[in-house]
Amino acid sequence: MAMARTSTLASLGLHAQGGREAQVTGLCIDSREVREGSLFAALPGAAVHGGEFIQYALRMGAAAVLTDAAGAAIATDVLAGSDVAVVIAEDARATLAQTAALWFGPQPETVVAVTGTNGKTSVATFTRQIWVALGRQAVNIGTTGVEGVWTHPLRHTTPDPITLHKVLSAARGFGVTHVAMEASSHGLDQRRLDGVMLAAAGFTNFTQDHLDYHKTFDAYFAAKMGLFDRVLSDTGVAVVNLDDPMGPQVATIAMARGQEVIGVGRAPDARLRLLGQRFDATGQDLRFDWQGQGQDKAHLARLALIGGFQADNVLLAAALAIASGEEAQAVFATLPQLVTVRGRMQLAATRDNGAAVYVDYAHTPDAVETALRALRPHVLGRIIAIVGAGGDRDRGKRPLMGAAAARHADVVIVTDDNPRSEDPASIRAAVMEGVRAAGGSDIATEVADRAEAILRGVDALGPGDALLVAGKGHESGQIVGDTVLPFDDAEQASIAVAALERRI
Repeated sequence: MAMARTSTLASLGLHAQGGREAQVTGLCIDSREVREGSLFAALPGAAVHGGEFIQYALRMGAAAVLTDAAGAAIATDVLAGSDVAVVIAEDARATLAQTAALWFGPQPETVVAVTGTNGKTSVATFTRQIWVALGRQAVNIGTTGVEGVWTHPLRHTTPDPITLHKVLSAARGFGVTHVAMEASSHGLDQRRLDGVMLAAAGFTNFTQDHLDYHKTFDAYFAAKMGLFDRVLSDTGVAVVNLDDPMGPQVATIAMARGQEVIGVGRAPDARLRLLGQRFDATGQDLRFDWQGQGQDKAHLARLALIGGFQADNVLLAAALAIASGEEAQAVFATLPQLVTVRGRMQLAATRDNGAAVYVDYAHTPDAVETALRALRPHVLGRIIAIVGAGGDRDRGKRPLMGAAAARHADVVIVTDDNPRSEDPASIRAAVMEGVRAAGGSDIATEVADRAEAILRGVDALGPGDALLVAGKGHESGQIVGDTVLPFDDAEQASIAVAALERRI
């Protein structure tokens, strides 16, 4: 429910059927939250259209209803006997987003967003860290909630537009001037970011995920491109990872809009070009070029971050900061200060023999492969990988995740992730199928209980080895059925190490 004030439909850019006007006291998409004078948005849903709930919204005192033609048809009889103002929009989701932007008012002065299958949280967080190091009042918004100079929990990576614009308004009220947002494919497809004024937008990569929702790769890619062909204005700056196979196409889409493009990566035409990396046990050194200044003017930066892909994330974040108005040399000077994002290649524990345990959110085939390949240069011994897959999600990626683990780890332990409503054993079987198909039968073990799997993985670590616990990252719960059980991979890893080293 919104703040206690009133506004007319006309002032919110809305026009009701028959020219009917209404005084609106708040916006909501849940009929249970309707109060006297609310504007109720009845939106199409995955299973049920919000039009089914218009009758309940009217009983609660809604003054106006925003819906599409399908929603109005569902509630024809209810609306016919009511004097409520009805706004019928061709795209009710987009209209709600624009309405929410007007209702909540000004947002922080500088906002950027990043989309892609993997790396969104890291890029958004690193961008925020760069801004803070430069003295800006900054936050990042996404999978881990709102973090930075102001914190706030969120239920979704990209919140619904009412929640999002309310958060942006609250952040501005707190003094926040800079925001880095994650733009999920679901959020973009459902128009949640429409109405947000972006200075720049970034693209990380594109691999398989969320096909349970989007159905096809083309639909998934089109959803992500909504950030560039719809949300980011023609005067905005597009920051694109040119090393990804889809990067050049993203750049083409952006240039067609007239947007300035900053290419990032190893490609010769990248404006922020990675020239070299050197890895060791505690991080990596980067050598990179800005604006084609040449080898003799290359920049060097030390990153206390594990994983070669982190260089891609850091440079994309640096480019977003530059695109938002920061001076390039000042941005580059902050890079050694960056710290790992919680649950993203996070060092969770270290055994007495020097073996390390890392926790990572890798939950797609590409992310698992990328994480393991990136870890390899930092590890003298074996890599042990713990991998699983979530229930009620894209089933096609399960064997691919197992195959990725088998190809790039020396030992694989398949365990439960978030089984949700599915049979955990069937999910593990699909992951194991991929392990066997990749020739990993001899190196793989199936352990249902995730805590036991982590304990076994830690126990198997020898000097110079490393354990990667993939899949849940920052999450503090495991979803089994409709229940969220307390479970934190990093905490479990620490407990396992402490128990085996007799520290407790």
